[in-house]
Amino acid sequence: MKLIKIAVITVVFLGFQNGVVYAQDAEVKDAKTEKKIKEKKDSGKIEKSGKGEGVVKYRRSSLHTMIIEDEKLPKKELLLKSFTEAPFPDKYNNHTVGDKSFKLADYYVTPPVAEGEKAKKKDQKNYAPSIDKYLKDNKIANEMVAKWFNRSAEGTFDISLIAERGMYDATAQDAAKANSTERGLAMLADAGEDLIRTTFCVVNYSKFVENEPIARAIKEAAYALVEDQSEESFARVLAEGAADGMYKKTKDGYSVWTTAYLYQLQWTDSMSAVFYQDLWNDASAPDPARVEAFNKSDLFELKLLGFQKAQSFIAGTSKKAENMEAVIKAATVKSIDAVYAKLQKKFEAFRTKTPLTSAKPLGAKIGLKEGLEGGDKYEVLMKTIDAEGKVKWKRKGVIKVDKNKIWNNMYSVGDGPHLDEKGKPMKSNGVEFTHFKGGKGYYQGMLLRQIN
Repeated sequence: MKLIKIAVITVVFLGFQNGVVYAQDAEVKDAKTEKKIKEKKDSGKIEKSGKGEGVVKYRRSSLHTMIIEDEKLPKKELLLKSFTEAPFPDKYNNHTVGDKSFKLADYYVTPPVAEGEKAKKKDQKNYAPSIDKYLKDNKIANEMVAKWFNRSAEGTFDISLIAERGMYDATAQDAAKANSTERGLAMLADAGEDLIRTTFCVVNYSKFVENEPIARAIKEAAYALVEDQSEESFARVLAEGAADGMYKKTKDGYSVWTTAYLYQLQWTDSMSAVFYQDLWNDASAPDPARVEAFNKSDLFELKLLGFQKAQSFIAGTSKKAENMEAVIKAATVKSIDAVYAKLQKKFEAFRTKTPLTSAKPLGAKIGLKEGLEGGDKYEVLMKTIDAEGKVKWKRKGVIKVDKNKIWNNMYSVGDGPHLDEKGKPMKSNGVEFTHFKGGKGYYQGMLLRQIN
């Protein structure tokens, strides 16, 4: 039994060393069967499926990101700098509104408890109520709707951003401006369903945790398991030796822990009706009363879908301040990338689409940064146009990530090389894009969307 416990402790050490990503489970499962097809030997080069194909145009979800400022945390300023300088997730439209951060102390909501009792630690660290308060007090949902309709300083709206992101033709735009014709109403309804409803806000809470106290506690726990055995016992020598070794490897530096709260902008048919009838303010006939009505309206809201957690381990810190800053910045970005990948895997509404950039072999420009693992399943979507002229994406089949050919797109982030846990530049694994297995008849320009 003690040997089993020792093994468990060793696993804990290894998990701590490698920066295991943890995630809060969500109720998102989509089990599909697929036909097994023998994989052909591929050349590793991108083969275009047709001549004259340009960039694939498709509608993306829109995103606003924020981070919580906690004055109690060490290296707060460096953390904020790392977040604000990190590249914006390129699979989303940048829908930033207002500030990128807020102070926790200004909006902290104390957990309700019975008289004489103390709040549980997990409730004290649940920042969803505090985020809710910030979002409501500052009417962030209103700001996100206002951005969709390109609200001017005078409070008037237009549909230029919707037309751009929705890729509507000029005829549809003119009809929508009239807001009366059947074509115009259809466009606005389509925009609400396919664009506004896929607008999200992610609020991050990141913290630096010193590794040494955690490493020491794990070491002491391992020692305690074998303290009743003789000093010459093989099991004791093995356990204490492993504990000492892992302590030395993990005691220096920090771990960056990130919790990301995912919110979705609500946009229902009834909300849409009230907006267009009572709040829409056209530039051709500005109405100050409608400006005030929109500013005070509580019609719009952001709904919490859930949260995820991720950890990034920093094995040590350099003596040079600039190197230390680079390592911590890289770990912060890595932690945020990991938690976004978990959000996408667990919440179907938040999943992104990715163009198929190669047909032979099947490949796409997504990789380790997006949390890909061998065997991950993706549905292949084919562009179709319905009777009303709307673009729809229909499932063509299902493919799997080839575990041996996953693109390491973490080695280059922003303007410089991405650093590993020891502060050294990451190296490319030689794979230019992630390869997939399964299916046939696919071509460049189809879209991929994860289903597990």
